[in-house]
Amino acid sequence: MGRVTVRRPVVRVGPEGRRVRPDALVAEEPLEIRVGGRALAVTMRTPGHDVELAHGFLLTEGVIGDRADVAVARYCDGVDDQGRNTYNVLDIALADGVPPPDPGVERNFYTTSSCGVCGKAALDAVRLKTRYSPAADEVRVPVGTLVGLPDVLREKQKLFGSTGGLHGAGLFSSDGEALVVREDVGRHNAVDKVLGWALQQGLVPLRETVLLVSGRASFELVQKAAMAGVPVLAAVSAPSSLAVELAEEQGMTLIGFLRGETMNLYTGDGRVV
Repeated sequence: MGRVTVRRPVVRVGPEGRRVRPDALVAEEPLEIRVGGRALAVTMRTPGHDVELAHGFLLTEGVIGDRADVAVARYCDGVDDQGRNTYNVLDIALADGVPPPDPGVERNFYTTSSCGVCGKAALDAVRLKTRYSPAADEVRVPVGTLVGLPDVLREKQKLFGSTGGLHGAGLFSSDGEALVVREDVGRHNAVDKVLGWALQQGLVPLRETVLLVSGRASFELVQKAAMAGVPVLAAVSAPSSLAVELAEEQGMTLIGFLRGETMNLYTGDGRVV
């Protein structure tokens, strides 16, 4: 696998003057996701947990809904100038009877680290319909549990501690148990890795769970959570207007500015007790 960090010299400027010191940078490399040998998307990601990322991406795009929908995932064709495998091309073979991706899923160009919906073949395909609606989930989460989640997420972000350059996503039970935490240079990739892990564990739909993200709550993150049946999405920063609109439409609880002992409840406040 590719390295997740890269060491580079940097000129440190401070009260004591200038000095050269090594610095750890988070790695960013392209991953081409193929289905049945056909290129579907290219995303800029931090290497690692690529199979989870692909499973989560296909889940949140509505291509698959269960771990049994994937027959095999394998690296292929990605080589450097010396013929060594770069592990940057992943091909997914769907199980018999699983239809191939709809043409609307295809990206016309690469997906950047910051945007999970860039390059959609049709903008109408952005608003997907989930097979696991979170609207009927009657989970209740205490305020005291929610306010402790950001500290747990940060504690488990090992790479962020050494680089300061990654987004984090964590899946928690309703009583605050951390089920999985993933990091990536792209916030949507971090969420895909978490949801892909859950799919592989047979946990989807993710009833009675909380998905916490380290940045803002954007439209595509709400959509991804809804596609996996997540009833509560929390973010340490702000949501967008379209994120709030979609969360309300899907019957999700959307929490923003989860910091210290305070938070903003934008939708579904009845789940927070």
